[in-house]
This record gives sequence, structure tokens and C-alpha cells, in this order.
Amino acid sequence: MLVLGIDPGSTTTGYGLVREEGARLTAVAFGAIGTRSALPFPQRLHQIFQALRDLMAGHRPDAAAVEGVFFARNVQSAIKLGQARGAALLAAAVEGVPVFEYAPRQVKGAVSGYGGAEKAQVQAMVRALLGLAEPPEPADAADALALAICHHHAAGARGRLVRV
Repeated sequence: MLVLGIDPGSTTTGYGLVREEGARLTAVAFGAIGTRSALPFPQRLHQIFQALRDLMAGHRPDAAAVEGVFFARNVQSAIKLGQARGAALLAAAVEGVPVFEYAPRQVKGAVSGYGGAEKAQVQAMVRALLGLAEPPEPADAADALALAICHHHAAGARGRLVRV
């Protein structure tokens, strides 16, 4: 099973593809989709949408794992994040990739054993779980890989793919 983890953001959207090979998880690809803040926001959303569609068309993942809705202190930032998340969800729908959502604490718990883990802990555990030489950079890519790992664990525990 190949899972695409997506960590949406209006400036930087992290992505990470993780394949299950037997009992082992391996990173297939990871990185970030960056948009320039000088561009009009609809164009930035289109860039995120198109880059994720291209990624899905090229790799054909079996599922996409996206961070669920959370509460933010800054309303404007939360709205922009929600719109970037919407672009990611739409890209998956257009490509026919089932989407699964996970709470941030659930993702951190899946990779570190502790739902309140710091970003550096998540990066270190993602590196260890995937056998990477270095912690994945940027942090958005590490978060996306953690989402994919979380889905692999959840799907394995359920024994099948079930939409959340």
C-alpha cells in the first residue's frame, strides 16, 4: 500500500509518500510545495491543487492522509489553512484517491508514542521509522510523512481501508 501524507499550508504544503513493504515502511518521496506570498491567494491555492494532482497522477497512491481540522488562535490564518486543506482534498477527489483524516495528537502518538510530542521529536521518529539517514526537511515534509505513517498504522490495525 502506498500512502500520500499531506500537511496543508497556504505558504508551504508538505507531502510524503510512504510504501509498506512487508512489515517495513519506506519513504518513496517527500518534500514541500511552496507558494509565493506575493501571488494572489487563489493562484496559490491553484498551485497547491495542481502540484498535488501531478504528484498523485505520477505515483498513484492508494490513500491520502490529511491532518483533520483543528482550532487556531488567528482566525485569518485558520481560514487560509482551511482553504489550502480544501485544495488538497479536492485534488485527491479529482484523482480518485480516498482521503483519511487524523487529529494532530493522533499523528504524533502514532510516530512517537506521545500525542504532545514536539516537532523535533516527530522528525527524529519519522527518520528512525523510515530508516532515513537524516531527519526529513522541511518540517512540513516530516509532518506529511508522519501522517502517512499514521495511516499505515491505523489501516493495519483495522485490517482494511475504512474511510474516517
